[in-house]
Amino acid sequence: MSLKCATELGIPDVIHKHGGPMTLTELLDALPAVDKAKANCMYRLMRILVHSGFFVLEKLNSSNEDGYSLTPASRLLVGDRPMSMKPFVISQIDPILIESMHHLSRWFQTTHDPTPFHTANNRTSFWEKKERNSRFSHLFDQGMESDTPMVASVITRDCRQVFEGLDSLVDVGGGTGTLAKAIAQAFPQIHCTVLDLPHIVAGLEGRKNLKYIEGNMFDYIPPSDAVLLKWVLHDWSDEESVEILKKCKEAITSNGKRGKVILIEMVVDDERSNTESVETQLQFDMIMMTLLGGKERKEKEWANLFSGAGFQGYRIYPILGLRSIIEIYP
Repeated sequence: MSLKCATELGIPDVIHKHGGPMTLTELLDALPAVDKAKANCMYRLMRILVHSGFFVLEKLNSSNEDGYSLTPASRLLVGDRPMSMKPFVISQIDPILIESMHHLSRWFQTTHDPTPFHTANNRTSFWEKKERNSRFSHLFDQGMESDTPMVASVITRDCRQVFEGLDSLVDVGGGTGTLAKAIAQAFPQIHCTVLDLPHIVAGLEGRKNLKYIEGNMFDYIPPSDAVLLKWVLHDWSDEESVEILKKCKEAITSNGKRGKVILIEMVVDDERSNTESVETQLQFDMIMMTLLGGKERKEKEWANLFSGAGFQGYRIYPILGLRSIIEIYP
């Protein structure tokens, strides 16, 4: 919540614009909406965020005072940068999401609600709530979209082998097409299609090798050499994920070829990996359980899904930090 506060106040933006370390007084002066009487409280807010690694204190040459500077983490929270994660941070700590966490114990004691989100929202699902609340829907979509540019940059630069030899690709649940646009630009020979719900892709215009199609992945996925799902299957139960994967398999084999499915998902390794990274993965797993009834999966759990959907093999590229690229072969 401290990070959300600093992000909403625009503190990373102010320090970035200043171009160097800022004293507490300079910071307060640059935030005209903040009550100057709360200077000591601002110091305490910045203290915990320095301790957490979002800011760093540096000595100023001119006055020998301490000044606050950005770190790699807080540079990602500057709003006007191409890979800003500011919308993601704000969306993930929205009261609509946090409220569900307060109902975990009550949910464990009931048998009729699929998720704690249902318990907190009078049996309304996350997707139903999102559809009915335009403010939250816009905020959440912005957050998800802000996650994509960095992923797109990495996979089009460092994972070119994943896309070589492809003539067509369908980005399932691709939203406004941020990832598909990057792939289409980096690989002009690939004809990219974004498949998403009608209200998401309505009015969006394609380009030379990019087009949008309205549809539901549980019903039909257009034939293609590859089907891409970025952070989609973690939203769904094992049974629902198998059904989605079966539709993916139909899409990559229906034209007589033997294509592949490309997932961008977490592969949880809570036995050998870095403790802090695993903790974050497990936090996401609790979020999936609470909001959607989905889950973050270990490699063995992924393998069970793939075999359950009729796939014969897979390969994992652990190059996206918390997440990996997974290729699945029919």
